[in-house]
Amino acid sequence: MKKKINRRDFLRIASIGTASAIALSCGLIEEPPPSLTEEPATVPTDISQPDSSVRNAEVLVIGAGISGLAAARTLVDKGLSVIVLEARNRIGGRTWTDSSLGLPLDLGASWIHGVSGNPITKLARQFGAKTIATNEENGVVFNSDGSEMSDSDYAKIKDLFESIYEEVAAMQEETETDMPLQQAFDEVIAPHSLSTDELHKLQHFIQGEFALELGADPDHLSLWEWDQDEEFGGEEVIFPGGYHQITDGLAQGLDIRLGVKVVSVIYGADGVEVETSSGAFGGEKAVVTLPLGVLKQASVKFEPPLPEWKQSAMDRLAMGVLDKVYLKFPEAFWDNSLEGFSYLGEKIGEWSDWMSFVPYVNEPVLLAFHGGAKGYALEEFSDDEIIAGAMQALRVMYGEDIPEPEGFLVTRWGKDPFAFGSYSHIPPFASGDDYDALFEPVDDVLYFAGEATSREYPSTVHGAYLTGVAAAEEM
Repeated sequence: MKKKINRRDFLRIASIGTASAIALSCGLIEEPPPSLTEEPATVPTDISQPDSSVRNAEVLVIGAGISGLAAARTLVDKGLSVIVLEARNRIGGRTWTDSSLGLPLDLGASWIHGVSGNPITKLARQFGAKTIATNEENGVVFNSDGSEMSDSDYAKIKDLFESIYEEVAAMQEETETDMPLQQAFDEVIAPHSLSTDELHKLQHFIQGEFALELGADPDHLSLWEWDQDEEFGGEEVIFPGGYHQITDGLAQGLDIRLGVKVVSVIYGADGVEVETSSGAFGGEKAVVTLPLGVLKQASVKFEPPLPEWKQSAMDRLAMGVLDKVYLKFPEAFWDNSLEGFSYLGEKIGEWSDWMSFVPYVNEPVLLAFHGGAKGYALEEFSDDEIIAGAMQALRVMYGEDIPEPEGFLVTRWGKDPFAFGSYSHIPPFASGDDYDALFEPVDDVLYFAGEATSREYPSTVHGAYLTGVAAAEEM
């Protein structure tokens, strides 16, 4: 396997990164759930308001997420007229900073994953956005009974995981047919005769390595292709002031129409006509940046239908989920110096990964992650049930006397009607070629961008940004 185990193991933290059958089981909803209700239509105050009577441009960009903004910014800087159509009442897409708890908290993307050569690093400098490096090893691990795991016990399970991982990596190179990654793990683990305790801890380790990194459990990942992507080197950093600083900076001066839901895209030699909830818009060409989850739902109709080669790639790739639960407390009851902690509870992947914001913004805020099937399952509970589950886990680790949170935020990206998930992944029998196919333009009229069109950097903000720029450049 090409990826190195160089991140936080149990203390995994990831950005906004399972199979479509699970996504479909969540059901379609008309509006986001209460904890993800969109705010009133807003754009950054330094962005000029568009003339709503203008409905034609040289290029229409569908979506004001990071890829749509990157494409529009590139085209406008080259002198083309561009209208950006965005269904939400805000820009940013899966990059969304919420300040309702009194400080900026990112509900979607959070990190620059590898600052060396990363285009988001350059944008952060350009827009004056402060970043803080995260230390993946600055944390502790709690056993299911709430006791802290010893260094020796941690070293043993880490060594066990790495030895298992090496055998799975060999299978990746030696097998003649693809299979679910979990099947490979099961075949490797079986002859090891592990104790119940060892197997429980190992399963937690596997969950943290995959579901919390890729938004999908190993049984929904391709053994051959799950790690075909590339990575930037250097530190991983977050924005204490919020990721919105990047999207706001890119949006300056763009003609962005908020609350405009695209219904159909009619394209041909004469150009593009986009039917929306606010009427029709026309252009010579269009850049489509709809998330893979939305494309798979076919809620936006293309006339004529997209070519079979593109539709097949879309069908093969899958959308995963990584959900966040923020809890703000009246005071910190945990070690202020720690950046995170993990809980190896009885149920694998539930309330197992936590991040503290005290070291970054000096605020008593904790963030819990749920990925893959556990993320989708969490979305079915009410906010009250979710907070009760979080507090039950925290009280095992920190005692019954800890205070109740004074505020919370819960994301449900799998139920979001304008995303249907957090980011893409490669299930069994799909490949990196499918990302290439999604990026390819159709008839030199429709161009495509977004994290699910990036073979090198899928599931990342920088991948989405680079494809937006590339689509504009190719146009």
